[in-house]
Amino acid sequence: MLKLDPPAIENFAMTVKTIAQMLQTFGTDLAETELPNDVQCTEELLSSHTEQHNKLKVSIRCPTSELLLLPRLVLLDLIALNSREAFAYSNQMPFSNCLNRLLAQLDETERAFDQFWSKHHLKLEQCLQLRHFEQDFREVKLALDNLMEVQAGLTDIGDSVSRVENILKERKQLEERGQEPLEKAQSLALHGDQLIQNNHYAIDSIRPKCVELRRICDDFANETKKKYDILGKSLELHKQLDKASQWCEAGIYLLASQAVDKCQSQEGAETALCDIERFLETAKDHQLLTAKEFYNQFDTILTPEIKVRALEEPGCFLLRPVFCFPQWPARCLWEARKLDVRATALSPLSLSLSLFFSHIINELIETERVYAEELQSIIEGYVSEMDNPDLIHLIPTAVSNKKEVLFGNLSEIYEFHNRIFLKELENCIENPELLGRCFLKRKEDLQIYEKYCQNKPRSEALWRQCGDSLFFQECQRKLDHKLSLDAYLLKPVQRITKYQLLLKEMLKCSKNSEGTAELEEALATVIDIIKSANDSMHQIAITGYEGDVHELGKLLLQGSFNVWTDHKKGHNKVKDLARFKPMQRHLFLYAKILLFCKKREENTDGHEKSPSYSFKNSLKMSTVGITENVKGDHKKFEIWYNGREEVYIIQAASVELKNTWVSEIRKVLTGQLEACRGRALRREWSDMCASQLCSPSLPFRRA
Repeated sequence: MLKLDPPAIENFAMTVKTIAQMLQTFGTDLAETELPNDVQCTEELLSSHTEQHNKLKVSIRCPTSELLLLPRLVLLDLIALNSREAFAYSNQMPFSNCLNRLLAQLDETERAFDQFWSKHHLKLEQCLQLRHFEQDFREVKLALDNLMEVQAGLTDIGDSVSRVENILKERKQLEERGQEPLEKAQSLALHGDQLIQNNHYAIDSIRPKCVELRRICDDFANETKKKYDILGKSLELHKQLDKASQWCEAGIYLLASQAVDKCQSQEGAETALCDIERFLETAKDHQLLTAKEFYNQFDTILTPEIKVRALEEPGCFLLRPVFCFPQWPARCLWEARKLDVRATALSPLSLSLSLFFSHIINELIETERVYAEELQSIIEGYVSEMDNPDLIHLIPTAVSNKKEVLFGNLSEIYEFHNRIFLKELENCIENPELLGRCFLKRKEDLQIYEKYCQNKPRSEALWRQCGDSLFFQECQRKLDHKLSLDAYLLKPVQRITKYQLLLKEMLKCSKNSEGTAELEEALATVIDIIKSANDSMHQIAITGYEGDVHELGKLLLQGSFNVWTDHKKGHNKVKDLARFKPMQRHLFLYAKILLFCKKREENTDGHEKSPSYSFKNSLKMSTVGITENVKGDHKKFEIWYNGREEVYIIQAASVELKNTWVSEIRKVLTGQLEACRGRALRREWSDMCASQLCSPSLPFRRA
């Protein structure tokens, strides 16, 4: 029987301590190991750690291991004894309790290490899964991007039936080529879902990639469907045109075959008219479209270039068969014989302009509906969600109490368009001549855009701080928006400029017609709103001005100039330098004051530079004069102060800009002069009345 003595127990204790240190050292090495970023290194690390672990376990558990030889022999001896002998033996061993504690400590250390290794090994395996997933994602993403690029380049919609049919075949071939990468993308996304369900540690990295893969697949499918729809319409368009062209050629032949002398009598003209009317009835048999039906069905594939060409050349290949029906010449011919005047024909260009005007109104109203829906989605999907208790924990601290800064008066704009303006525009469908009046009626209401634009720089600055937060990502996901919030916050700015473009197009189609004057005034109103909104965005960027810029009244003009200064009293150095080196100044003109500021460009975290204007000087308009022309440079003018004691030579970027400023300053000074004269006349009248009231010759006196 093995005898246990203090040296043996001490040696065993050292052995247990050594094993514990080995396990702890190995565990520390594992914990401090950084996970690799590629598949190969991850595989090598997993293999290396597994091999080290197995060797360590073997050295601990091997029956011949010197580390555990002593405790194993002791345990075997104890097992060999019966219970009574074992009890007696244990009473003779004062160190048996110590041995039991050491064995328990050894078991606990090994068990803890096994738990740690299990977690570490799982993380290494998940890391390897992640690296495989990322590698596959990069390959599939590259293939999909190439596929989308090829698809984006296929913009041709064909100019004939045969060409469209060939394009459809090419589209089919592209779709077949794209099947493999699309299937890989879907499969990889499913694999990513499985990793997420298995509680992978990198869920935040895997989920966006799955979303991206599915988005690209959906985009490709949607774009493919859109392309097929457009090509289908293009094919139908050219079939209609071929059919209409053949029918029109037959009609032209019929008109040409009518003998002129046959139409000299009423009976002959009636016969010719009956022949033509019978021919017109065959249009239904050929299923030909009217001009309005043609526009409604094929408007989405009529490019602006084609529309412009149609207006300039009514006989162009697209619109000739539609607009040039021969009923007008025939009917006019019959009316001419009755009235004994020269035959005339209705101008196809006039009809084209009328239809195009109607098309622009329809576009205005349709885009207005979409605009109102987009504003509604922002308010319901973002603004209202900021009060959702389930999402409050996701809202960034920077924006939690600044809802009005981020969104401005967006709700006010939505209410105006949804409840008022959209309905009034829809009423113009039947009475298009009232459109200009509609804008003029709401001139004051449209000023809400100036307030929105004035807040826009603050909104953009706040968005740059918190735009990538989980709250906005979750809102975007719920709305299924492809663009982030900042793109939708730009919609009001884009909308007010869209009005300007559409009104300009309408004016081109309505020269000297009813409602033209109102359209011109409406366009001027919208342009003034855009200018005021733009000016206000510059005005709020003024820094260093001691007063409140909002109390200065309406900003009349603002812009950048080269400025030289000239002082009569002193400042000789400034005067000498002024001849050579100009100062860059941004001027703000109000009715009562002119501000001189220095423009500064400030970088904002890699975004576009944000301008600010550092206040430098100001001139009261009641104390200045102007010299409109400066010798030697038509782009210069002078503003002088206090009898030319101080002269500011201002150089504009162009003669047109200089004339605009000179004209506006002249209006301000003229207005002040007239106001002074008015005040002087009122004082003179008041004094005269006062003196007459005090005169004894009057039949009445002051009370």
